[in-house]
Amino acid sequence: MHEIRGIVVPVVTPFNQDESVDESALRQIVDYLIEAGVHGLFPSGSQGELYALSTEEKKRVMEVVVEHTNGRVFVMPSTGAITTRESIELTQYAEACGADAASVITPYFIQPSAAEQIEHMTRVARSVAFPVLAYNNPGRTSVNFSPAMAAAVAAQADNFVGIKDSSGDLTNTLDYIDTCPPGFRTMVGRDTLIYAALCCGCVGAVAATANVLPELAVGIYDAYQAGDHALALERQRELAPLRHAFTLGSFPVVVKDAMELMGLPAGACRAPIRSLEGEPREQLIAILREMGKID
Repeated sequence: MHEIRGIVVPVVTPFNQDESVDESALRQIVDYLIEAGVHGLFPSGSQGELYALSTEEKKRVMEVVVEHTNGRVFVMPSTGAITTRESIELTQYAEACGADAASVITPYFIQPSAAEQIEHMTRVARSVAFPVLAYNNPGRTSVNFSPAMAAAVAAQADNFVGIKDSSGDLTNTLDYIDTCPPGFRTMVGRDTLIYAALCCGCVGAVAATANVLPELAVGIYDAYQAGDHALALERQRELAPLRHAFTLGSFPVVVKDAMELMGLPAGACRAPIRSLEGEPREQLIAILREMGKID
C-alpha cells in the first residue's frame, strides 16, 4: 500500500463539448501526471468540479482513475457531499472500487455547526475500513473544520488519519499537527505554501497547479526530501506565478485553460464557468511562455 504523502494532484475532470465526462482524456491526464512523478491522485475534488458532478459521475470518475492508475500511485478520491448520507455512499464506493483512501470535504452550502461537522465526519469514517482524511476549504464551504474538531473525530474513529487544509492559513494548518494524534497526516492545500508546510512538518500537498506543472511541484518535494532547501525554495518561487494567475478567471478555469494551451485534453469547465478571453488569456499565455510550457 502506498504511503499518503508527497505531491497529490486534484485531477481535473475533462468534458466533451456536450459536457459529458471524457473518459479517454481523463486516462491521458492520469498517465501524464504519473509519468511526471506525482505521488497521488485526488479525483473529483474542487479542481475536478465536484460541485458540478452528479453522484453517478463522481463514482465513474473514481472508477476510471483507480482502474487506469492500476496501483502506480495512491488514489484518494474526494467523497464529501452536502449530506452525510451521500458522503457515506461515495466513501463506501471509493473503498469498494479499490481506492487507497478518501478525502471528505465538509458539507457546503448549509453551514453545519461544529457538533454537526464532527458527527458527520465520524459517521463517514466509521462507515468504512480504509483511511479517511478530512478536507477543509472554508473559502468554498463557508465553514471551518478546526484542529480541535479534527482531534475529536480522530478520538472516535481510528481510520480518520489526516486532513487536507486549504484555508491558506499556515498557523491553522500547523495546529492540526499539534492538536491531533501522532502520525496524523496533515497536507497543505495552498500551492504557494508547499515548501513552508514541509519545513513545518506537513507530509505533502494537494496542489492544483500540479495539473499543469507536475514536475515543478514534485521538484519542491524532492528537493526538500534531499535536504536541498535552497533548490526547494527556488522551485516554490517558480511555481508561484501560476498559482497567482488563478485570479485571472472564475475558479476553476485557469488550470483547465492552461492545460489546453499546453495541448493537454482538459476540456472546458461546465457552464456557467467560461474560458478566459482577451487580456486575462494573454496574461496566462505569457506566464506559461515564461515558464517554458508553451512556445
